[in-house]
Amino acid sequence: MQISKAKIKAWSMLGQRGSIFGVGLKDIASIKDNLKVLSADLSLLSGMDGFIKKYPDKFLQVGIAEQNMIGIAAGLATEGNLVVASTYASFIAVRSLEHVRQNVAYPKANVKIIGSSAGVIAAKSGVSHWATEDLAFMRVLPNMTVLSPCDALEALKCLDYAVSVETPVYIRLSGGLNCPVVYEDDYNFEVGRPYLLKEGRDIAILATGLMVREAMDAALLLEEQGISAAVYNVHTIKPLNKADFNEIFDKYKVIATVEEHNILGGLGSAVAELKAVRDKSPRQIFIGFQDCYTKAGSQRYIWDLAGLTKEKIQEKILIELKGANHD
Repeated sequence: MQISKAKIKAWSMLGQRGSIFGVGLKDIASIKDNLKVLSADLSLLSGMDGFIKKYPDKFLQVGIAEQNMIGIAAGLATEGNLVVASTYASFIAVRSLEHVRQNVAYPKANVKIIGSSAGVIAAKSGVSHWATEDLAFMRVLPNMTVLSPCDALEALKCLDYAVSVETPVYIRLSGGLNCPVVYEDDYNFEVGRPYLLKEGRDIAILATGLMVREAMDAALLLEEQGISAAVYNVHTIKPLNKADFNEIFDKYKVIATVEEHNILGGLGSAVAELKAVRDKSPRQIFIGFQDCYTKAGSQRYIWDLAGLTKEKIQEKILIELKGANHD
């Protein structure tokens, strides 16, 4: 996949979902004869039209039957196919969880599960269409790799990695159209390794998904308050490279994890588990949905209620740091 500034801008306009299904899968289909793509009535919304027209024999529309889709995907995988199955994250990771567990994770099926509209991008549709628990559900399944890209370019890199291995992978897509750009140039994507985006002395902010851009902006606001914050993009939720995180834990007295997800079970929990086995670890600030649901509204309205806007992230960190200094 050739990468340029112009392409990155175009992919951003398409969003994470549009980039994967409108660009990435067509490239993969041209070199992977055994590729099969399944959708649960979301091919149009996912931007799959171009793929379907070019590769109609590689596409299956199963309708609004997400659990059946997982069974079909697993069956195709047992016949030697490379399978990509996608629908809303709330339906593929929550409604279909038992089927993912039994038919994909347990037998290590070569199925790539793409949960779109994760987080609260489907804001006004309400909790039924949100996915603020999917990282926890997918992360707890043995044999499952869990990826959470921060922008459209990284979504394509996650897809490239997923189809290069013959094990289950869950890719969480939280961005809509005009997805904010984090990477303006190509970079080396390595599963499991946090990527340092901004240097800092006082605190390390570990963010995932769309929260990476918010964390970068929050760090700039913190600079105005005299707080030097490092920002790491944690695009992999499972597995995590222990050596890299130990370096972060050794360097900082305070870290903050930021995710468009419940603070239980997702990025924050994964990082806390790594810290728990150490003799000395930094204090951790958990920023995300505080084990709650919120009112419906626009995405940014919900982010504000959950404390996930750049302003609220800055505010939370400042309050916690002042509390730590008083202690």
